[in-house]
Amino acid sequence: MASRISELVLECRDPELLARFWCEVLDFVELDRDREDIEIGPREGFGGARPTLILPQPDRTRLHIDVNATDRDQDAELERLLALGARPADVGQTGEETWHVLADPEGNVFCLLRRRLDPL
Repeated sequence: MASRISELVLECRDPELLARFWCEVLDFVELDRDREDIEIGPREGFGGARPTLILPQPDRTRLHIDVNATDRDQDAELERLLALGARPADVGQTGEETWHVLADPEGNVFCLLRRRLDPL
């Protein structure tokens, strides 16, 4: 099977402003808030058919994708992604994260999250 996109991370100067805007545009609600990061998504929450949006302050890649495995655990999916050409990426992780930061063959950063999602 494959992974599926679960979150889009869009760096922004004003997370409050963009959260309000995208909530209105997409009929989303605020799902979580961590420091200055705001996660918005469908009323049914994370893991459904539509990806959530995370809106952090500028300090990361302007846009990156988070994926979750759909038919295997995180370690097996990490192995598969590395075999496909992904490589580990260092963006200042502490080593305590539950996700893996990777780069695609052109260097675009993405994260493999721990939680397994049902295929759509």
